[in-house]
Amino acid sequence: MAPRILVVEDNESLAEGIEYNLRLEGYEVQVADTGPAGVEAARTWRPDVMLLDLMLPGMDGYQVLRAVRGSGNRVPVVILSARGEEADKVRGFRLDADQYVTKPFSIVELLERIAALLRRESQSQRQTPVEQRFGDVLIDLAARTVTKAGEPCALTPKAYELLLALLRRDGAVAGRNELLKEVWGYGAFVMTRTVDSHIAELRRKLETDPAEPRHIVTVWKVGYRLAR
Repeated sequence: MAPRILVVEDNESLAEGIEYNLRLEGYEVQVADTGPAGVEAARTWRPDVMLLDLMLPGMDGYQVLRAVRGSGNRVPVVILSARGEEADKVRGFRLDADQYVTKPFSIVELLERIAALLRRESQSQRQTPVEQRFGDVLIDLAARTVTKAGEPCALTPKAYELLLALLRRDGAVAGRNELLKEVWGYGAFVMTRTVDSHIAELRRKLETDPAEPRHIVTVWKVGYRLAR
């Protein structure tokens, strides 16, 4: 089946242009022109990638992203916005957006970002076994669920992707900048404490003693690794 792309954009001419180019690339496309319609489409249509404007009627893009993530939906999200300030980008990433594209943008760049996100998702599913374990933690890749000692463990979407990135390395060390690029897809304008804060979430939820982690280990001045 063709990948599904949800476009949440209230500018009709821009939405039509994006939809036209996406369909030329062979994608299946649905357009929502309000925030609530975007939330509903993300829930019922289950897209593979979501393109999200920030200035929307009904709910702004940040509210849409918060609602989508709050429902447990980890669909990759690309924010499309005329707001180019660093604070706006940081806010989007803290709400677990995957990419931030400033308007006006090149359609070629947008298509490449979508393709990269789809490749990342495909690679994650292809390279990692369906189930992964360490300690009393079980990760079910097919269902995208995590349990600890048999009890469900709710992770934010970015913490979950960070966990997968560590698992894929099979004990090898991952640097902070490497993890930023792989999980968040952006560069040096966001400080590496973004990674550290999500590592802290993983430890808090998955380690028996977060203050003395046995599995999610810091490698001083380098980054992190996962010890089984």
